Amino acid sequence: MTTLTISLPDSLREFIDLEVQTKGYGNVSEYVRGLLRQAQAREADARLEALLIEGLSTGEETPFSADFWIELKQDAATILARHSKSGKVRSTR
Repeated sequence: MTTLTISLPDSLREFIDLEVQTKGYGNVSEYVRGLLRQAQAREADARLEALLIEGLSTGEETPFSADFWIELKQDAATILARHSKSGKVRSTR
């Protein structure tokens, strides 16, 4: 594992310490790794969205089987559940 040293103002260090204490992280490293994993997931979601938009904007018809739609719904439910746990999803109802 690689060690990374960063400089922070006292106010940010205090914020991180509070987050570690109140959010159940074992230490600052766990907290930072969690933030980085969230950033990676957001980036992956953005890339996927861009690819989907690009594919839909071509105007070409693509035949999809019933199995494709079933799998897509399952994948969407998994993604929704993951984001619901992180508090990122808001109801539109």
